[in-house]
Amino acid sequence: MAIHWQTLTRNPDLPSAYLKAAFNRKVTGERLPELGLRCSLSADPRHLAAYRELCGFGEGGMLPATYPHVLAFALQMHLLTDKHFPFPLLGLVHLRNRIQVLRPLGGVAGVRVSVHAQNLQAHDKGVTFDLVTQVDDPLGPLWQEHSTMLCRQASAEGLSHPVQATPRQPEPALVAVHRWYAAADTGRRYARVSGDYNPIHLSALSARLFGFPTAIAHGMWSLAQTVAALRERLPRSNYQLAVEFHKPVRLPSELILSASAAGLDGQLALHGRDDLLHMSGTWGPVAQ
Repeated sequence: MAIHWQTLTRNPDLPSAYLKAAFNRKVTGERLPELGLRCSLSADPRHLAAYRELCGFGEGGMLPATYPHVLAFALQMHLLTDKHFPFPLLGLVHLRNRIQVLRPLGGVAGVRVSVHAQNLQAHDKGVTFDLVTQVDDPLGPLWQEHSTMLCRQASAEGLSHPVQATPRQPEPALVAVHRWYAAADTGRRYARVSGDYNPIHLSALSARLFGFPTAIAHGMWSLAQTVAALRERLPRSNYQLAVEFHKPVRLPSELILSASAAGLDGQLALHGRDDLLHMSGTWGPVAQ
């Protein structure tokens, strides 16, 4: 699919995107648009500091590996609420996420962020697609993310199912490395930093409108907390971190992160009460 790139002169406005999302609640097509958005952006020091504090990164010279997702969030929202995008934003489910840190993430100033959608496939519960985000600096690609999204309302008729993955190898012994408590207001606090005000994260009342008995934590908050806890185990660059989101984290909740030993590759798992699996994943070198 050839992408037709549109370059924006400033970061898009989030309130207008949410307004469009509130009124666009139906599937309007069967194909992803051949549209990509680009914009030059810089990390705001105060915003970055707030993100570090909330997600457990503390101070440091390197940019958190999950922060570019937040930097690009308004651009992602602008694409997902474009009039040509066929699937309604509200109701999309984040199934998987893969982040590639291609080079060391120093201070991010004047980078070009690009977003497009690809890889529309059938799913047992609807259709999935990948939201692809990339950050480039003057030397080339710096960071990339594939977020796999599920649209339950869409029909999979005429689409092929993805090729089944090869059986997974036995997991190495994972050791509990971090434990933290997700308070009832975690969703609201992360929304203020990330801009992601999806109602399922904000309160039990708003979450019930979408079938959840309580508010649930953002998947990207859980991932950010995980990366912060593993930052001494992960390589500085040329690695990818791929996770799958399982059962949602109901707020409030206590979480336990387990991981394999530090190294070029490894595995992780995030559990909650009664050993309920919320997230699992791997890290390893970027495939050449």
